[in-house]
Amino acid sequence: MIRLLIVDDSPLMRRLLGGVFTAEGDFEIAFARNGVEALEQLQAFKPHVITLDVHMPEMGGLACLDRIMLERPCPVVMISSLTEAGASVTLEAFELGAVDFITKPDRAISLEMETLAPRLVETVRAASRARLPSSLRLAERVRLRSGLGQTPSAQAPLRRAPAPAPVPRRRIKAVPTHGLVLIGVSTGGPPALDAVLSRLPADFPWPIVVAQHMPGSFTGPLARRLDKLCALNVTEAALPIPLAPGHVYIGKGDADVIVSVRPDGPVVLAAPSLPEHRWHPSVDRLVDSAMQHFSPERLLGVLMTGMGSDGAEAMARLKAQGGRTIAEAEESAVVWGMPGELVRRGGAQVVAPLEQIADRIMDMVERS
Repeated sequence: MIRLLIVDDSPLMRRLLGGVFTAEGDFEIAFARNGVEALEQLQAFKPHVITLDVHMPEMGGLACLDRIMLERPCPVVMISSLTEAGASVTLEAFELGAVDFITKPDRAISLEMETLAPRLVETVRAASRARLPSSLRLAERVRLRSGLGQTPSAQAPLRRAPAPAPVPRRRIKAVPTHGLVLIGVSTGGPPALDAVLSRLPADFPWPIVVAQHMPGSFTGPLARRLDKLCALNVTEAALPIPLAPGHVYIGKGDADVIVSVRPDGPVVLAAPSLPEHRWHPSVDRLVDSAMQHFSPERLLGVLMTGMGSDGAEAMARLKAQGGRTIAEAEESAVVWGMPGELVRRGGAQVVAPLEQIADRIMDMVERS
């Protein structure tokens, strides 16, 4: 049985979520009305996975998430609104240790729950199997348990310890700029993108296009956040944008991101999503579009953490035709679905833990 703790101040939401998971037959469920009750259940119920609302009385979702990750880390799925404000809070939750999120319907929840239920169950099941790094906020946990940590207030999360000094960015030898890096990522993706992109130098010679499974209101805030953290220029790809070295293009959510060619050169743009692809922006469609305009040896595909198999088929085909591919190793992936499927298909030229992927990308580009 999967022990699930549902934390939400809405009696209706607790009842609806409880009904969805009770019907599955393999969930043992407990409930909490706010963060204070959730922390009590954390020790008494010992959940395998938690769904956590953001806005609650007494102790809000972010403060509660912060305490969970310090006191008894376990996978947490945030319940978020589709607004940009909801996106910003969700991205902050990823920084604190959340593994995924579910967006609330923008209409009557009771009417939308039947449609939402399959995706909700799939997300929570995947989260229950997620790997939380043993090093996740380890120093803070040690300080808290030794009595040196500050007790947080109910309404604000603990301030995280200062980040370590950034790793010196390695410069890269000048190489031709007519190649392209394609990154696909889903569950656990924002921290993984941060870890990889922040290690690439400003003079990185190939454009990078990212397909991160997210709603349309989330990808803009994600791009702006990454732009502040990286030496590279990061922007959301909505309207057609010429591909340029030193730039990262985040595919707009609720659409697909594709590569095309205009008279003045290759561009990246958003395209209406196609029903044959389950997840959007679709990694498979991104890779397929790039292969129409770039020779395989000028493409590098990187598939990182995420549930499902999006990207595995197209990247395996890319490798078979002479392109290069990297799959995140199981040891570091929050969910080893997408990269694991690439490995199983024999489509991964390199399998590397997250902390090595940036260096592997630079090595491959320099050898191109």
